Amino acid sequence: MASTAATVTFGGKGAALSPAAVYALSIGLAAPGIDPSAHKALSTRAPSPQETPAPLAAALPALAPAESRAAAAVLLNKLVLTASDSASALVTAATAVGLAGSLDLAAALPLGSRDEVAVAAASAPVAVGLAALVDCCAAPLARVADAVAALSCEAVRGDAAAFDVQASGDGLSSKDEADVAADIKVLVFGSKLVGAAGGAPAAATFAKVPALNGIFRQAVRALHAQVRIELNAPVKLGKKDAGQTGEGKEEALVVLATQLARAVQALCRLSVARARLCAERFADAELRDKLTAGISVDDLRGMLDKVLIDSDAVSVLKGVYNHLLKFRDFLSWEAAMAMAVIETDSSIEKPQSAVDNEAAGSSEKAQAGGDKAKGDKKSKKKKTLGKGTSAVLMLLRDHVTNGSTVASVNSVLVAEWAASLSLLFDPKCPGLVSLVEKVKEIVESNEVRRLPKIPKGTRDFGKEQMAIRERAFSIITSVFKMHGATALDTPVFELRETLMGKYGEDSKLIYDLADQGGELCSLRYDLTVPFARYVAMNSISALKRYQIAKVYRRDNPSKGRYREFYQCDFDIAGVYEPMEPDFEVIKVLTELLNQLDIGTYEIKLNHRKLLDGMLEICGVPPQKFRTVCSSIDKLDKQTFEQVKKELVDEKGISNETADEIGNLVKTRGAPLEVLMELRKDSSKFMNNEGSVAALNELEILFKALDKANAIDKIVFDLSLARGLDYYTGVIYEAVFKGSAQVGSIAAGGRYDNLVGMFSGKQIPAVGVSLGIERVFAIMEQQEKERNEIRPTETQVLVSILGKDLTLAAELASELWNAGLKAEFKLTTRVANHIKYALQSGIPWMVLVGESELQKGSVKLKDVEANQEEEVDRKDFVQELKKRLSKPNIHLRQNQLRQRRRMILQHCSLKCWGCFC
Repeated sequence: MASTAATVTFGGKGAALSPAAVYALSIGLAAPGIDPSAHKALSTRAPSPQETPAPLAAALPALAPAESRAAAAVLLNKLVLTASDSASALVTAATAVGLAGSLDLAAALPLGSRDEVAVAAASAPVAVGLAALVDCCAAPLARVADAVAALSCEAVRGDAAAFDVQASGDGLSSKDEADVAADIKVLVFGSKLVGAAGGAPAAATFAKVPALNGIFRQAVRALHAQVRIELNAPVKLGKKDAGQTGEGKEEALVVLATQLARAVQALCRLSVARARLCAERFADAELRDKLTAGISVDDLRGMLDKVLIDSDAVSVLKGVYNHLLKFRDFLSWEAAMAMAVIETDSSIEKPQSAVDNEAAGSSEKAQAGGDKAKGDKKSKKKKTLGKGTSAVLMLLRDHVTNGSTVASVNSVLVAEWAASLSLLFDPKCPGLVSLVEKVKEIVESNEVRRLPKIPKGTRDFGKEQMAIRERAFSIITSVFKMHGATALDTPVFELRETLMGKYGEDSKLIYDLADQGGELCSLRYDLTVPFARYVAMNSISALKRYQIAKVYRRDNPSKGRYREFYQCDFDIAGVYEPMEPDFEVIKVLTELLNQLDIGTYEIKLNHRKLLDGMLEICGVPPQKFRTVCSSIDKLDKQTFEQVKKELVDEKGISNETADEIGNLVKTRGAPLEVLMELRKDSSKFMNNEGSVAALNELEILFKALDKANAIDKIVFDLSLARGLDYYTGVIYEAVFKGSAQVGSIAAGGRYDNLVGMFSGKQIPAVGVSLGIERVFAIMEQQEKERNEIRPTETQVLVSILGKDLTLAAELASELWNAGLKAEFKLTTRVANHIKYALQSGIPWMVLVGESELQKGSVKLKDVEANQEEEVDRKDFVQELKKRLSKPNIHLRQNQLRQRRRMILQHCSLKCWGCFC
């Protein structure tokens, strides 16, 4: 066998040792070889025998020959990699060549240098070798488990609804679970067997498949990733204690292998349950008993816990490997049972090879002379398997039968099939590669037309939603322009150094991009920092700008919280009189929320200097101001007791200080009243210089807002902290007070130092950012309740009662040239025209049929009033313009909506004449 074995090359450019290569070496399917360039890095010095590391010496006696060869392969690779990576590493050619020649770990000991001992101690070759064997055995079983589950579902005629699992896109569902469900749906696609006939036990059993097989996939992937690293990372000599490094690697692999073993144990139980369901399909009670007597999970009870409690990493990994072998046997038995059920069920059409087709043809000829009953054709109609499961069944059946015909099925034959399939599922069997590749090919064919998905934390917006958004953007832009703001656009990504250090604890939410050209870039987190960068970069001393664009945050998606969303920013940069820009920005915010007409809201307002003064009064050290502010900022979502616990336990604030903060942050109310309270002589704030300056500024601001009739929406709230680091003065946050639980809908403040971070020249600035996504959510809910969502602005529908495109083109073009918003529709059915106009909310129709063509006229139909008028063809555009210009044309929207609902409720009626 050695002469025909493949060669696994150690070292050399781009070489990487895979778990599959370790497995092949361990069982003699491959032979090792050292790359010539790697061989040159080895030392020609004579070996100086060293003491074998204790963990390695202790593990050797417990290793089987294959396990020893796997460990030897790992150690050889580590020695070669380390020698190539470090010119100072002393790895002797004698040791490496000896290992490559025999792959006998015991024969290679003692090692020939202290560096070789350090490599052996740090790389944990025995644990890594065993983990590689586990990985190689587990990886293909992930695909096999899905295929066998699909085959069993066909055999017991289970309910495919168990696999209707969709990834939610908000981070609250498992991608692996959804992927398993989708793969099995592809396998059973086209089946006439799967349905709801399997009964409650079958439904409950198959409902577990996506979750448990998904967990198994996760565990396999996690272990595989770690094994690949441990196999191919060179050892850095002299950096840390080699023995401790090796122990750490062993513990990490044990944790991952343990997770895999737990998943395997659950899959074993599930496989046995499915096998029992298959057995129940046999009518022969004796056969049922014989088949179910051979499957039991009793011997697994306690077996896993006994292995995992053992503190020896080698014993644990060997136990997990044995557990996988047991799972392989259970899967084989289940597959054999499912095949037997399908084989003996005469109502199922079997997928046939060429030999089977020839035999079937002869059988049909033999029966051709017999008489057939009248209903025989119907009774002989057979049900088909899914296309994927048919292909899987053919592969499995060809393997166990070698193409021969199955005369009858009995318990002995099923046992033989199970034994044969267990060998097929062994990584050393070439047929396993074909099976796994076939399953992969089927599920990736997308024949079930699996819908593509969008990333978590993102959304698509349909026509109704876009109509609301465009209207909102139009209102927002008009308010910004009314105050003299100019538009600005900045890149969607910035240099990472531009964004870092500006957002406090939220900096961890910044999306970093892969290095594509020597620059480290990140997606923008907000629009304020890019604006400050723009002002600094262009040496601008004063600018009033607005920007509406998307920003990105690597947050955990949840209801109302996304990773990609719009922000609408209004900022004023430059030196002005005290509170001059602050007043205008807040006034803009009130105008925005009033014109968007979203309902009741309040704007909470505070001052950063007042907040800092409060913390100073309470005894918080200055270096902890920002981190304490981050905690206070959570008071709108958490109770003070929760915030206090965070302050005391995580941020080192004393209980007394936390209680003092709690007393002060309760202060809130009408701005001028709270201001008067805080400016009393007895107030602690009057003894703090920063607080006094803040209160003086707030007095100017509140009086201006009062004169502008905008103060009634403002609440002076000392609990408002705003967690971002760049705020220096007034801060504010708008909160929706209606039934929809959306929280903050806008926020902003003064940031005098942000521009100076980029240029060194301080340019004061103040701004507000509207959380437009939450505003959209409110508007969409309101529009749905009022049933007022109209996705188009079409004024006229040109309805051609026929298929004359040239006539439609002529009439519609006249309307377009006159500046009217028009659509056209070609159909002979009047009902379809009216239904479309009602669904789209189009107020006017131009109806043209045979009679109108002969007269040279058209009919103008007022959809809302359900009235028609015939006008000359040459005058219809002017007539429509006059009607559309009437001021009352849109005042009867409620009537139109009521008619639309009434008509759509009766859309199944064949006659629409009553509406004509």
